[in-house]
Amino acid sequence: MPGVTDKTLKVLQVRLEKLAINMEKMKLAEYVHLLESPWQLLWVNFISGIARGVGIGIGFAVLGALVVYVLQSLVTVPIIGNYIAEIVKIVQIRMGTY
Repeated sequence: MPGVTDKTLKVLQVRLEKLAINMEKMKLAEYVHLLESPWQLLWVNFISGIARGVGIGIGFAVLGALVVYVLQSLVTVPIIGNYIAEIVKIVQIRMGTY
């Protein structure tokens, strides 16, 4: 090849090796295999969706418990407790349970 030096070939070889290493790190072959089998892709997405839903449920429960705990501790403060009691009373009147 005219105009191609050994230095250019060496640089290309190093870049090609880095590209191969990066593709191996990305697990590109496994990803392509997964895309070629739709049932396996559906199964993986189904399981990840279930795991995500369970995680959201647990996170919401923990966050909700924390909010309830904080609100319970705020009720003991007289000014804020009266304000929260008034809000609860308004909600109960609107719902017709008061």
